[in-house]
Amino acid sequence: MANGNGSPPLVELRDIVKRFGSVIALNGVTMKVHAGEVMCLLGDNGAGKSTLIKTLSGVHQPTEGEILIDGQPVQMRSPRDALDRGIATVYQDLAMIPLMSITRNFFMGRELGGKSALGRFDVGGANRVAKEEMGKIGIDVRDPTQAVGTLSGGERQCVAIARAVYFGARVLILDEPTSALGVKQASVVLRYVAQARARGLGVIFITHNVHHAYPVGDAFTILNRGRTYGTFRKEEVSREEVLNMMAGGKELDELSAELEEFSRADAAAASRLGPAAAAEHAIAEELHREAEALHKH
Repeated sequence: MANGNGSPPLVELRDIVKRFGSVIALNGVTMKVHAGEVMCLLGDNGAGKSTLIKTLSGVHQPTEGEILIDGQPVQMRSPRDALDRGIATVYQDLAMIPLMSITRNFFMGRELGGKSALGRFDVGGANRVAKEEMGKIGIDVRDPTQAVGTLSGGERQCVAIARAVYFGARVLILDEPTSALGVKQASVVLRYVAQARARGLGVIFITHNVHHAYPVGDAFTILNRGRTYGTFRKEEVSREEVLNMMAGGKELDELSAELEEFSRADAAAASRLGPAAAAEHAIAEELHREAEALHKH
């Protein structure tokens, strides 16, 4: 389906199924990402986010279903296929070498882009490009020859993102880019996600942190055990509703009811057995209150 201006999605997944032997990792996942849009893929650990990333980036091939680029079905048999089609993935480990310079990490695997007319790697030109591209996202790199390991976690994330954009990414897949960052560093990354959207890229932002996803997201696809709860536009769903779906509202209701039953049973036992049982009852009451607080938030 096209967006408001008639353009098809940059990338679309239709009923993707991925099996590993008898294990079903993805079961009928559908999702689409348009240009100039941040799609947040949300889910707890084990929801299927990593498998979906690897399927989109050409590491895995789907068992069933199809992937479309610009409205046309494609088969991506390797990560190189995905890169050639403009799909770039920035993984949590960033695939960087801390002791190598910012420039060398920026051009790693793409050294052809930094060659001079003489066929040698143009170090000066590459340094200039790395410095300029980092400057575009508000990070002033005084010396691009410094080791990338001297940068903060947020800045290293931005090197990886700027590298992907510079080399022609149209769809940017970010795997938990803020998971190990503090508030200030996470804000640097989120600011650049917003900039990538403004440039017309499609961004798939994978996270389990709703508080990072909601400010920059335009739409939210929620995964749970390999299935989707659906895709919701930002204007259709509140932050609390997204959090509740991620946490599993039904499971929390069942836990709350279970703890309430335990509490009643413990109260009856406490009245018969004295102080020791009363202490256990107090612990059960505290657990019940924590479950209710979690459900509310």
